[in-house]
Amino acid sequence: MRRPMPLGPQLLALQALIVLSAVLVAGLAAASIQRAQVRDDYSERMLLVATSASKLPDVLEAYGQPRPSDDLQQLAEVLRQASQVTFVVFLDADGTRLSHPDPSLIGSASSTDSAEVLRGETFVGTQTGTLGESLRAKVPVTDGSGRIIGAVSVGILESQLDRDFGEEVPWLLGWLGGAAVLGSVGSYLVTRLVRRRIMGLEPDEIARLLQAREAMLHGIREGVLAVDEHGRVVLVNDEACRLLDLDRAEGTDDALTGRAAAEVLDPAALDLLDAADDAVDAPLLVGERVLLASRTPALVQGRRVGRVLTVRDRTELSGAVRELDGQRSLTTTLRAQAHEFSNQLHVLRGLLELGRTADAAALIDRLGGGGRLLSGAGLGGVHDASVSALLMAKAALARERGAELVVTPATRVGEGAGDDVITVLGNLVDNALDAAGQGGRVRVDVRGDGRGGWVLAVDDDGPGVPVALREEVFRVGVTTKDGGDGRHGQGIGLALVARVAARRGGSAVATTSELGGARFEVVLGPGGPAPSSSSAQLAGAGA
Repeated sequence: MRRPMPLGPQLLALQALIVLSAVLVAGLAAASIQRAQVRDDYSERMLLVATSASKLPDVLEAYGQPRPSDDLQQLAEVLRQASQVTFVVFLDADGTRLSHPDPSLIGSASSTDSAEVLRGETFVGTQTGTLGESLRAKVPVTDGSGRIIGAVSVGILESQLDRDFGEEVPWLLGWLGGAAVLGSVGSYLVTRLVRRRIMGLEPDEIARLLQAREAMLHGIREGVLAVDEHGRVVLVNDEACRLLDLDRAEGTDDALTGRAAAEVLDPAALDLLDAADDAVDAPLLVGERVLLASRTPALVQGRRVGRVLTVRDRTELSGAVRELDGQRSLTTTLRAQAHEFSNQLHVLRGLLELGRTADAAALIDRLGGGGRLLSGAGLGGVHDASVSALLMAKAALARERGAELVVTPATRVGEGAGDDVITVLGNLVDNALDAAGQGGRVRVDVRGDGRGGWVLAVDDDGPGVPVALREEVFRVGVTTKDGGDGRHGQGIGLALVARVAARRGGSAVATTSELGGARFEVVLGPGGPAPSSSSAQLAGAGA
């Protein structure tokens, strides 16, 4: 295949063609206007000469002589030379020449029609006479009483007009040539500017780069959204639409491009995008999906042109890590209990071998509740495997921290409690254990409301939640933990709990507990399973 002409020569050739075409058209128009102007100037001059000659006293006096041609011929020559015209011809009332540049034609009839002029009209136009084609003006000559006694004709040959116009052509061509040169130089400069702006790339290279960028942008598994310095969305890929819930709100990424970020983004994402720091890494809660977001400036040749927000879904990863931590904690606790139980069995066997049955019975009574992970009624009322495993893991975590986790006797959880119950319960218990600290106590109460909903309450004996923060604590980034700044995962759990409750048509409130600390009570209305975007695996997300 023949290689296409490079973009630079194409642009230069096209612009040069446009400039030359414009100059040619402008030159033809200017030449036509200039030629018409020359004819108009001569027409006015000849009409002025003819009018002036028809009113000269010497001319009127000569018409009264017996031989008017003697004086009129001399006057005609003087006027012709003074006005630089080709001829000045006087006619009598019958159209007979009384003067002429060729004296031999004096006394003969005019070669052109002068009847209208002899009737009192004025004529300006082109006619062909004995001297050739000429532009002429004819004016009637009247005596003192207004009677027409003749006519005067003043003209210049068309060949003379052409010569006069030809004298103007070099100047016109000079101006047009200068315009063509300036246009060509401008075309060359524009071509260089365009090439520099597109970094010397050819159109097919630009098309390939655009196709490759679109393929990579929409193929990566991280969400990417970019805004310019005016806060308008300039780039967004499919994953960003999905993670930021823009696909359901706006339809396609094409519908988002060019729109203000404030119109399409979640407030939390917008706050992160508008952060004062150049580079920001922070967790982001969008709907019920927990994301890891990174905000970096977009630079072109060292100049800041916008901001780029990169988001990754950490819901499944965080859930898996926390579930693994819970399993490790539970395994460690069970291993410790197994070792302790083995020691107790050795003691019991020794007492029996010594025949001290009374001491063995006392030891059994003393150790009756020591093997349970949970205090209180245990897990007797919890029949859902997921909830039971969650409480077992949290109880192991509590024992490691030197705290006590109590499940109330009234707790009743049947099969199929659902991910929402796990999400809410896990976050509330984690917060309570953090608040209670070493030697603290946490109480859990879960029950159905009889209509397919749930009521979950978690109490602790920690410092509690100040009254002024009992509503704010459910907002993203708000935390009561020491040193908490809303980053690094803090300020997410309770916000997630509140959003789950709102989706289920319920509520989440913080009050004072009977244990002296905080009490969080969450009501979940009847509803189906949590959507795919929910953080059901984040049962341990800290608030």
